[in-house]
Amino acid sequence: MPVIFFDVGATLADARVEPDGSLMLRPRPRVMAVLDALRDVPTGIISDPGPGAGAASRAATALHAAFPGRFTDETLVHWGTKDGRDIFDRAVAGAGQATAGDCVFVGEDARERAFAREAGMRTAADPVFARAATENRPVHRAWVELPEDRDLSELTTAVNDTEAVVVRGVPGRRVLAMATTRGAEALERAGFPVELQEQVDGEPVDDAERRASDKFISDLLARGEAVYEGEQPTPRTTHIVRREDDGRLTVRRLRFR
Repeated sequence: MPVIFFDVGATLADARVEPDGSLMLRPRPRVMAVLDALRDVPTGIISDPGPGAGAASRAATALHAAFPGRFTDETLVHWGTKDGRDIFDRAVAGAGQATAGDCVFVGEDARERAFAREAGMRTAADPVFARAATENRPVHRAWVELPEDRDLSELTTAVNDTEAVVVRGVPGRRVLAMATTRGAEALERAGFPVELQEQVDGEPVDDAERRASDKFISDLLARGEAVYEGEQPTPRTTHIVRREDDGRLTVRRLRFR
């Protein structure tokens, strides 16, 4: 059984210190829906409560106020600095029968995720990808195209039910995002072309994810919407497929003209 540990600030919630010195946590968008979907998975916390006496107690009080009925297993709640792998090792040691490879750390900070991987944990950059991490399905950076008749609000609505997250818009009609293969397929079906890039954390791809990625590409080829690198694009071509040195197929979307 996997165990998922979440960072708090900027991952699960936005934090604010009240005038009386108490801590207030406001759950971030989509987080409650993610936690609802993970009720069958043990969840815990690995987070830095900040300096000062009583900081961990204030953080715990705010956590339970913002997420009542969640994170109730105190053996899975770890407060402390994340400036090395130590806190992640302690979390794994307290995760019962779960091994390090069964444990997932979800946090927005890439450096902290690197420490978690040193401890043998899987990682995810956003709660939306927590389930994918337990299933060893990687997350890719991705460019999402906004067709001329669509706007960013429509894309935001489209990603809400997918394994995809909008990172930021850039000049023109391209949006930087993160997505699993499933998320990319869902956005394509919703009419938003996706160009998958490198993996967010560079973790190994399992056979199931490789098959899903290959099917995504083969479907593009079958519909006449992709050609292999070096072949002449046709008027219907939207993607270029490249075979990497290790035999993997990768795909990039042609820029809109």
